[in-house]
Order: sequence, then C-alpha cells, then structure tokens
Amino acid sequence: MEKNKPLILVTNDDGVHAKGIHALVEMVKPFGEVVVVAPLHGNSGMAHAITVKVPIRYKKLKEEENVTIYGCNGTPVDSVKLAMSEIVHRKPDLIVSGINHGSNASVSIVYSGTMGAVIEGCIYGIPSIGFSHLDYSSNADFTAAIQYGKKIVENTLINGLPESTCLNVNFPPVAQDEIKGVKICRQAKGVWKEEFEKRIDPRNSEYFWLTGYFENAENGSTDTDEWALGNNYISIVPIKIDFTAYDKMDFFKQWKYEI
Repeated sequence: MEKNKPLILVTNDDGVHAKGIHALVEMVKPFGEVVVVAPLHGNSGMAHAITVKVPIRYKKLKEEENVTIYGCNGTPVDSVKLAMSEIVHRKPDLIVSGINHGSNASVSIVYSGTMGAVIEGCIYGIPSIGFSHLDYSSNADFTAAIQYGKKIVENTLINGLPESTCLNVNFPPVAQDEIKGVKICRQAKGVWKEEFEKRIDPRNSEYFWLTGYFENAENGSTDTDEWALGNNYISIVPIKIDFTAYDKMDFFKQWKYEI
C-alpha cells in the first residue's frame, strides 16, 4: 500500500461478485489505493450482524494496480472488522459500501447490511458512506451513480465528515440526464408492512416467504429522502451513530424511581 495515497476500503452486502461493488470500485479508484473486503455471497438484510458461531475465513480473489479484492464468508460488518484487524495495515481514509442493488432510504437503513458496514466504519472514526441505487436488477445501470458518487467521495476526502456521522446516499432509477440534482435530506418516516406467503413443502409442512411493501408515513413532506428519490433527486442523509434521544431525556427524568 502506498502511504502517500488515500486508502479506501470497499465493501457491500450483495456480495463481492455483484455488479454494484465493481461500479463502486470504478467510482473510488481514481482517488487512491483501493482494498475490497466483501462477503463471498449475498448478505442483504443483515443490518449490523456479526458472525460468532463459525470461523471467519477470507481469500484474495484479484490484485491489479491500486486495487486488491478479498472475499470472506462473513457479513458486511465482519468484512470491515476483518479488514481493520488483519488485512489493511493502516487506518483507511475512507470506507464506502455498495453500490446496493435497491433502496436503503427511510427505515430501510435499520435492516441494511450496506449501511451496517458504514455504521461500523463510523464507529472506527473513519469517514464512511453507503451508496444505494433504486434499481434492483442484477444488471442495473450505475453510470450516473458513478459520476455523481465521485463528487461525493471527492468532497468527503477534502472536507471530512463530522464526528460520529456517516452518509446514506441513494440514487433514483433514472438516466443521468434525468437526475435533477442532489438533496440533503432527512430520513422519511415510514414502515415496512410485512406479509408472509404461506406455502406447503413436499413433506406437507408449512413454510413462509417474507414479502411486503413500504408505507411512507409522510408523502406530503418535501424534505425527506423518499420525496427526493421520487422526484429524481439523489438523496444524501447524514446519519449519527449516537441513538440517544436527547430531546426526550427530561421526559424520563420525571419518572418516579424510588422503591
């Protein structure tokens, strides 16, 4: 690793062979030395899960000028932890995760393996960004995401990010000439309405597939990520890793705790 170049750690939750992570490598490799450590297989919906019941293994898959790619049998968060402990030998200047095949806007961040890795990087005190594209296709067109993402990466390397803050970036599923610009947004309030499709297996036992749909609780609000994406803007939501509800602390201080 060349110490005079920024070190950029890349991961994702769709797996090391997904088109999105190769688009992300293309996005960031002009800025420095790139090390990819990502799950060998898809880990969507893993959030901040870590592996504790089986050993973690990794292997080098590819090495070329300024880019080295490793695959591991763990989760996205495992990938970051493993990279920091065993693979990179200096602190990365930037951690990026994605480009996810599908939205991570609104409450989806709670379930997202993409953003779990980003939050892990933020815990390490490293500027970290998650990139997601609202096209779920395995062959999605990431052209616009790469071009706009380069500007976001450049700004982050120049300016840094505030302490304990990371970025959740989502791209609308439109061509580059249809993107209206970038919006700094708040996370929309909403909920996934889960439904389970019941089926019967060949042994006549029931099993279930999780399905469902997202319900936006504030369709009229124009300052949210869901509104931005629905109107062909790129959404950027700053995320804090401190979950404390500071504005509610006085409420709980009024409770009676005497026994």
